[in-house]
Amino acid sequence: MDEDEVARVSRTPEEVFRDFRGRRAGMIKALTTGCASSPSLVRFPGFFIDVDKFYQQCDPEKENLCLYGFPNETWEVNLPAEEVPPELPEPALGINFARDGMAENDWLALVAVHSDAWLLAVAFYFGARFGFDKESRRRLHNMINNLPTIYEVVTGTAKQQPREKNPNGTSKSNKSSSKKVEYILLKSLLSFLFAVSASCLGASDHQSRQAEPQKSSKMPPSKEEDGSRVEEDEEEHENTLCGACGDNYANDEFWICCDMCEKWFHGKCVKITPARAEHIKQYKCPSCSNNKRARA
Repeated sequence: MDEDEVARVSRTPEEVFRDFRGRRAGMIKALTTGCASSPSLVRFPGFFIDVDKFYQQCDPEKENLCLYGFPNETWEVNLPAEEVPPELPEPALGINFARDGMAENDWLALVAVHSDAWLLAVAFYFGARFGFDKESRRRLHNMINNLPTIYEVVTGTAKQQPREKNPNGTSKSNKSSSKKVEYILLKSLLSFLFAVSASCLGASDHQSRQAEPQKSSKMPPSKEEDGSRVEEDEEEHENTLCGACGDNYANDEFWICCDMCEKWFHGKCVKITPARAEHIKQYKCPSCSNNKRARA
């Protein structure tokens, strides 16, 4: 994108729209000609069509690539402009990296969404540079809005959505495509991320299990935890009394043992919950805590 390309666009909304329409047509050729999602367009043996060229040129082994559309209805896959900032807004960078991480049609739809965003950025860049007023910007927007988006063309929704004229003469679809755009973006990105990080997830999960500290039990051992315990131990636990209320031990209650006097207490009697007990390294019952304060 250079100064000559900017100079070719005159200072009217109609001329900017012609530039938009030419670039859009070129990008649609790259993304739809012979695409499997368009049954009316058939691949013939030995006939190398645009979408095949585009797919092969977007080799993930190459550097960051962009899809450019030109006013003469042609397209090109190339590296981004080297000057910073560029003369015109740049398309999405690195479209080739996601190519093998998702289904072909999903990848083409994702590129189409980014291409729509780029076309709008270029058109309204011209509008800002040429000083379009509110009315000129409205005219440019209406002309652009009367055309289906590249995404709608690539996915076939442009043919499925009937359009009607509203009172001011602009065209609108009965259903908004915004939710569909969000869906295809989410689906594509999730597919790509899953393909890239599948191996990492296993390693991360393994490390998490190794790093997880073992939780020390603050409850007296129960019969269910170890079936091999002798009957004398079971009877001893059943006869354990709470140091606070004096009631017997029960399997369905949370108990905690004082690390000083080794007495067991109902959690509710000493106001200790299981979650809080997990963070206590050394528990002291109220009596032991009071005795320590008294000696101090």
